[in-house]
Amino acid sequence: MRWIDRYFYQPSFFQIIIAIIFLPFSFIYCLCASLRRNFGFLRDFEIPIISVGNIVAGGSGKTPFIIEIAKDYEDVAIISRGYKRKSKGLLVVSERGKILCNQQESGDEAYLIAKMTKNTTVIVSKNRVLGIKKAQELGCKIIFLDDGFRFKFKKLNILLKPKLEPYFRFCIPSGIYREKSSLYREADIVALEGIDYKRDVSIECATQRMLLVTAIANPSRLDEYIPNVIGKLTFSDHSDFNIPYLQSEAKKYNATSLLITQKDEVKLQNCPIPLSVMKLTLNIDGHIKAKIKQYIQS
Repeated sequence: MRWIDRYFYQPSFFQIIIAIIFLPFSFIYCLCASLRRNFGFLRDFEIPIISVGNIVAGGSGKTPFIIEIAKDYEDVAIISRGYKRKSKGLLVVSERGKILCNQQESGDEAYLIAKMTKNTTVIVSKNRVLGIKKAQELGCKIIFLDDGFRFKFKKLNILLKPKLEPYFRFCIPSGIYREKSSLYREADIVALEGIDYKRDVSIECATQRMLLVTAIANPSRLDEYIPNVIGKLTFSDHSDFNIPYLQSEAKKYNATSLLITQKDEVKLQNCPIPLSVMKLTLNIDGHIKAKIKQYIQS
């Protein structure tokens, strides 16, 4: 487990002291987040909007969750911020399944969504209002909003609650909460990882000597799904990969392939090293899908 992951989930005594020192900054961060949440008026776009979000920073499965529920509907738009993309402003990543840009322009998560959802429209925009209006302009009838919990829109709010609970219930930087933990009570649906949604992982093109390479948040959550590997190279979330460096490390480990996630795969499409890909399927409890369907139909 990386130092930063231990700090948030299994802190040492020294790390606990650091978290206590940072508490004033956490209170300020939490106050700012609360003011932002309560500022402005509720907006109704007169279209079903389903938000999938979390209040714990880092990976909780939002992207595969949205991919899985969006498959059940037609005329769907998925709107994301497009974190760490090279482009600016609003960008239509795909229109009804036709991909219109590359991974660097869209960001890795948006590109993965576009690749995995064959009939949807994917839009990235930091300004979610512009994203929603663009989706309506393109004739979309349902909107799935990636990480939209904090926005004051009329919508169905789904919060994903990760299996691994943070050590402290503080906001950043003393904890890993982006908003106060009590906000779970304000969600329409709280989906518990391991109960309401479960991961099913298979490895495509597995080899005998696989070197794990990943740039996802909290990579230790992969541990229960991976077989024995000869080494692990972990990078910060959304990082780009340096191919010559990966080639050097693969040679050093005498690796027969790189073991990667689907999110990492979209950034390694031209990698000369053989890839073994962790294919993730999310099994979502039927009662959650039923609530989403009921909201859309109503």
